Order: sequence, then C-alpha cells, then structure tokens
Amino acid sequence: QLSGRQKMTESFLSQFREVYFPPAMRPLNKSLIKGDEWKDVDGAQERRRSFLYGFCKKYNSRKKLRTHLVHVVSRIYVEDRHKILYCEVPKAGCSNWKRVLMVLNGLAVSARNISHDDVHYGKHLKKLDSYDLKGIYTRLNTYTKTIFVRDPMERLVSAFRDKFEHPNSYYHPVFGKAIIKKYRQNANEEALKTGSGVKFKEFIQYLLDSHRPVGMDIHWEQVSKLCYPCLINYDFIGKFETLEEDANYFLQLVGAPAKLRFPSFKDRHSSDERTNAEVVRQYLKELSKQERQLTYDFYYLDYLMFNYTSP
Repeated sequence: QLSGRQKMTESFLSQFREVYFPPAMRPLNKSLIKGDEWKDVDGAQERRRSFLYGFCKKYNSRKKLRTHLVHVVSRIYVEDRHKILYCEVPKAGCSNWKRVLMVLNGLAVSARNISHDDVHYGKHLKKLDSYDLKGIYTRLNTYTKTIFVRDPMERLVSAFRDKFEHPNSYYHPVFGKAIIKKYRQNANEEALKTGSGVKFKEFIQYLLDSHRPVGMDIHWEQVSKLCYPCLINYDFIGKFETLEEDANYFLQLVGAPAKLRFPSFKDRHSSDERTNAEVVRQYLKELSKQERQLTYDFYYLDYLMFNYTSP
C-alpha cells in the first residue's frame, strides 16, 4: 500500500503532469542582453529549444510519466540567488558548472580556487529533491532551467577513459572487478583482485548486458534518464561542443556578475588529449559492428532529442 507521503506525491504529480505535458516552451527572458554580440549563440539556442519541444510533442506518451517526481528532479542543482536550476550531465562540463554555481551562490570568490573534491564531495550545493513538494514545484515554474549535453559516444568514451584508464579507488574495485570477472576469460589473479585494466570492449559488454553484475552509473547513464528532458521544460540547452560560449551567454541571461566567465580549464587529467571524434573512432574500432550498433541504440533517444548525428 502507498504510504501517506507517496499518496501526497501521486496527487501532486497529477498536477505536475497537467502543467508539464506537453512541456510548454516559454520564451527566454533576454532583457539583460545588450547589443548583437550573442546573436548567433541565441539563434542556435532557439533552434535547439524548438527541436527538443517538437521531438517531445511527437514522441512522448502518457504512460512514460509514471515516474516519482522526486526521482525526476534528483539530478538538478539549485542556485537560489539567481534562480537557476542546472541538471547535471557528467562528462559534459558538470564540474566547472558546479564551480560556477558555487561562485554565484557566494560560496567561493573564484571558480579556479575550488578543488575537484570540494565540487563533488563538499555538499555545498543543494539539489531540487531536498525541497518539499511546494518548493520543487515553485522552482520548476519560476527558475531558469538549464541542461548541458554532449555527443553520446564522446561522453561514453570520456567516462571510460576517466574512470578506468587512471587509478580510481571506487570504479576499479566496484565496477572493474565485476566487469573483469564476468567478461574476461582466463582473467589473472591480479586483475580479479584490483579491478584495474578494464578494456573498452569489456566495458561495452557490461553496458549492453541486461543482467549487469553492477548497476548503472550516472557517468554513462542516458541523459533522457538523468534529466527527463520531455518532462521538464528546460529553458536553455547548452552543448559541450560549444560549451564556453553557451555557458557565458547563459550567465548573461540570468544576470551573473559581469566579470564571471565560465572556466576553460580541464578538471582532471589535464595532460590527456580531450576526448574528440578522432579519439572516439579509435575506441570504437575495438568493437564489432554489432556492438557499435547496439551501443548507438542504447543512446538512441539522446541522439534524437538533442539532434546529434549518428557516428
């Protein structure tokens, strides 16, 4: 039986459904933008918004809405001073975005001085699911909601390189050991003990396995399941491929301090080549044609929603 809280949420969610389906595309407030400097960026933004709206209107169905509201908003960070909601997509500039939110919130003077651990483990920023239902609903309706996305294959390869090609005290023992044990024939004792040295092909076998030995992880979960772009009407859709100009335009829109600019530095492994189309091509060569197709199918919705070209 439903608990009292679940019943209240269900009642609230029915109200949420009425307002958010199909997601209304409200106009961006551009009153703080002066001159023509951002004309091209704004044009690209309006095309992305229209495309996503058209996609959601065409493909969405009511049966997909049976998701707990608190879960739907669990990846969204809140910055109350400038009334921003930011949905975190890992490997799409999220570390620097969280640094910017901390600066906007008065928690730091400069983004450059905030360490990786402070960003991800410091608990400085509030998430939308920490508010009561009224607080969630009010912010969804009145704050500027943004999401930054990335080409799905690039994001996937970037996550693999970050978590499995460098020492990692969480991903190697938790994911690495389980992946090697299930997908590597004749694995040696050292690999089984440490979980280090996972190959990209093994990682993809895990990703595509409906009986994964360990669950999913936000670093390679689909954006459609992290941020629910057809349930939440995002006002601004940034792309990693144009990260800095999109982010700086967004900061202008929300009235951020004029001197605040989105950081351009690489958060970790700064000596590594950035994951780009050519790097991705080298990794995909390790897969069979069928594995490549199935991996694309896994991210099919993300490709469609954000108008990325299939690799």
